[in-house]
Amino acid sequence: MKLHEIPTPAYVLDEKKLIQNLELLERIQKQTGCYILLAQKAFSMFCEYPLIGRYLAGTTASGLYEARLGREEMGKENHIFSPAYRESEIDEIAAICDHVIFNSFSQLRRFRDRCLGKASIGLRINPECSTQGEHAIYDPCAPGSRLGITSRNFSQELKQDPRLLDGVEGLHFHTLCEQNSDDLEVTLAAVEEKFGVWLKQMKWLNMGGGHHITRADYDVERLVKCIRHMKETYDLEIYLEPGEAVALNAGYLVTEVMDVVDNGIRTLILDASAACHMPDVLEMPYRPPLKDSGQPGEKPYTYRLSSCTCLAGDVIGDYSFDRELRPGDRLYFQDMAIYSMVKNNTFNGIGLPSIMVMDEKGACRMVKQFGYQDFKERLS
Repeated sequence: MKLHEIPTPAYVLDEKKLIQNLELLERIQKQTGCYILLAQKAFSMFCEYPLIGRYLAGTTASGLYEARLGREEMGKENHIFSPAYRESEIDEIAAICDHVIFNSFSQLRRFRDRCLGKASIGLRINPECSTQGEHAIYDPCAPGSRLGITSRNFSQELKQDPRLLDGVEGLHFHTLCEQNSDDLEVTLAAVEEKFGVWLKQMKWLNMGGGHHITRADYDVERLVKCIRHMKETYDLEIYLEPGEAVALNAGYLVTEVMDVVDNGIRTLILDASAACHMPDVLEMPYRPPLKDSGQPGEKPYTYRLSSCTCLAGDVIGDYSFDRELRPGDRLYFQDMAIYSMVKNNTFNGIGLPSIMVMDEKGACRMVKQFGYQDFKERLS
């Protein structure tokens, strides 16, 4: 079936665009000798893992379940970072992960011996270098952040116990969110200044995620320069963990207009929901791109887009169109592969969108449909 024929609501992965993203990431690996991993927290559509695995070095996880998914469905390098690990899970994590990264020296002390000889051990550092402007919620370098070890704490701990780094083979930082390589360059200067002496003792450096590599205006050459500098200066293996960049602009959320309400604002009631199906719209917040639409007032007909949940604030945004819209019309939200399927929910008993794949010829195939049992079995 074609895109305009599919049942709604539905997430549709654009395989052609996914491959274009993967080809660029693969070129960077070949140019620099770095390793690029899929950050599953952004995109966990595992039916595509065999395809992704043809281009990337593996996966990275934020917990046991993602680590299991990466091991089972891609089976390449499998890395993990968590702010803290459960006692009951650490042995399984060490058995299935190639790199285990700890957030603190206390976690390292507690679990090092259970990982040694099984996984390469790393520590997350906090370079205390904020490069984000408007999205403080995503800034791991904000004052008081629980994420990563500051240079001051790093030094103090090692003064008390110089053998703390025994068995530690790598350092990890993750400070970016949808950012260009100039911000990475600034961050690396802070990392070198504060942690350079310890980098010389390591085998690898993981630069985390948030690199918007596949965005049209991304400065790839600067990224290549940054990778080569760290690799050659400190004789390190370099890892990157992009999530968004892998599936950026590679998906749609297809929805249908159910009703039009005019209580002073003309509002479209859709069978898709910001709260249920694209939570980042409310959390960040942001206005998702919508095919064939404009800013409010830009085109003749302006509407507020909302959903059929009971949440008054379940509003996607205001958009304008060339023609009047009616029940039965379809809308195509863009860039809906990332942070959508991984974050959706069934609030109000709203069903989950189907998951579909559109191949390079534009033919759509159903991957998974959800029903009442999927809603019920999340509850008790």
